[in-house]
Amino acid sequence: MEYEKIAQEILTNIGGTENIKHFTHCATRLRLTLYDNQKPDEDKIKAIDGVVGVANQGGQFQIIIGNDVKYVYKALQGIADTSNDNSSQESTEEKSVVNRILDTIAGIFVPIVPALAGSGMLKALLAIAALFGWISTEGQTYQILDFVSDAIFYFLPMLLAHSASVKFGTNPYLSITIGGILLHPSFTAMIETARETGTGIQLFGLPVTPAEYGSSVIPIILIIWFMSFVEPAVDKIVPKVTRIFGTPLITLFIVAPVALIIIGPLGTFLGDGLASGIEWLNGYASWLIPMIVGTFTPLLVMVGMHYALISIGINSLAASGFDTVAGPGMIVSNIAQGGAVLAVAIRTKNNQLRSLGISTGFSALLGITEPALYGINLPYRKPLISSMVGGGLGGLFLGIMNVGRFQQVPPGLLGLPSFIGEEGFSNLTYTVIGLVISFVAAFITQLFLGIDDHGETIVDDDSSSEDTSSEEPSAIDHQPQTISSPIDGEVVPLNQVNDEAFAQGLLGQGVAVLPTNGKIYAPIDGTVSAFLDSKHAIGIIGEDGAELLIHCGLDTVSLEGEGFTAYIQQGDKVKKGDLLLEMDIDFITSKGLDTTTPILITNSNEFRTIIPVEKNEVHVGEELIEISKGE
Repeated sequence: MEYEKIAQEILTNIGGTENIKHFTHCATRLRLTLYDNQKPDEDKIKAIDGVVGVANQGGQFQIIIGNDVKYVYKALQGIADTSNDNSSQESTEEKSVVNRILDTIAGIFVPIVPALAGSGMLKALLAIAALFGWISTEGQTYQILDFVSDAIFYFLPMLLAHSASVKFGTNPYLSITIGGILLHPSFTAMIETARETGTGIQLFGLPVTPAEYGSSVIPIILIIWFMSFVEPAVDKIVPKVTRIFGTPLITLFIVAPVALIIIGPLGTFLGDGLASGIEWLNGYASWLIPMIVGTFTPLLVMVGMHYALISIGINSLAASGFDTVAGPGMIVSNIAQGGAVLAVAIRTKNNQLRSLGISTGFSALLGITEPALYGINLPYRKPLISSMVGGGLGGLFLGIMNVGRFQQVPPGLLGLPSFIGEEGFSNLTYTVIGLVISFVAAFITQLFLGIDDHGETIVDDDSSSEDTSSEEPSAIDHQPQTISSPIDGEVVPLNQVNDEAFAQGLLGQGVAVLPTNGKIYAPIDGTVSAFLDSKHAIGIIGEDGAELLIHCGLDTVSLEGEGFTAYIQQGDKVKKGDLLLEMDIDFITSKGLDTTTPILITNSNEFRTIIPVEKNEVHVGEELIEISKGE
């Protein structure tokens, strides 16, 4: 894969370097904060080879790449002329409160996930070694490895202080210092003495709550958020010549006491309250949370809310030593998504979809689900339903068995050691059973539901299976096939279409028509494989294996369905000549949009020849494109 080319195409289609405020990446996505979120051409970006999809969440423009995202990120770093250091600046666009909260949670926790995952896996492997007697818990080797794996969890407030400082725009080193204050050995000793003797701790005559901040989550986030108001205010009043020491001095003098006396104890109370609430819910309905999380994780990932779950899980680990919120539900959901797309891969006759299903399926089993989610489950919908069924059933079982996770690691097969507790392997055994339930349920449900993929209908009867199982190519493959025109109008060569994605054939070969009336008819017999709420594009699977896309106008997705009247819906069987859609040409033109309608063969690589008609005008039902698979 040419990562530099992908990066260059992305840069071109997001509005250039001048539109980038900041960019980073997570496990599967490029995450860009842009000055103008209207500039990116999503259709063109989606058409880039190597891009799975795009999402716009919480004011952040996200490009889903998959496991190769880090290479594209490095390539983009090499060509983007930006300092990439303005991540703390908020978008000037208005965001909802929910979006701001989700964006903040993601910005704080995503950077520390790799360190948490590595340390968590080391801790889990150390637990396995101790259970099997491969290492003595009394030996120094074990003790050293134990604190090596535990360091990130104890010093978690300092790591969160840094990532929170980036998000809230405070000085990162001063923020880390604040985190260090909460964990300082002298303060820790004072807390132990206060608890042993029953005496209090005072600062300026005010009581300091003897709270333990090691491994805590909420207190430091609240403290750095408070600091984000104090530091700039102090900076304004301190003379410029003394700011290098004056601003941090006064900021520390204000923030540290407030942190120890008010915010720290408040954050501890909130964290403990959250943990107690979860413990109470587990006591009365232990099955509920894992079932809900197992069912709805794919939808939470789509809107970025899974980071809120992760933060709750981390807080539970810190408070009680195990997590029943995020870990169990998310792992069965990921395995279920893998089962659903692998079922698609097994049954589909489309080679591209089969390859995508296999690669994204195994990726999902290892805990990386976004390629499966955005590549198959979401576009085809039924696999999404199957994965939600499997995830819900698996989560229900884990909840009934009160399964918990003991370390923060990615929720996939490689993270299974994190479900081994000190009591033995019973928790792990139940986890494995839950994963089997989720995988099998999703797999079987998907085989039952089937999907209309691009080129074939997966669910078919036995006779059709037998008819297509011959090793010899069918005679129809060798005969030219005709795609009739779905619309009246002027024929426009594809390379003259005013949209590079179409003009360059990125979405497939074909031709375009500038319509003289807005009625769109079925050009072939087949199944409506894609028809979105925006109504601007229709995908049809032909009975002969051709995949057609009728894109009604350019950039008409922006109309959100206005100006279109639909007579079909996704999944409908259609016959050549059936009325599919009407578009209001005058209305679309009044909005300044081009009504030129590309008609494309999106699986062009499966055909040897694709020959558009050579004439200036065409009418509905007349020959428009000739295609052939024959030699």
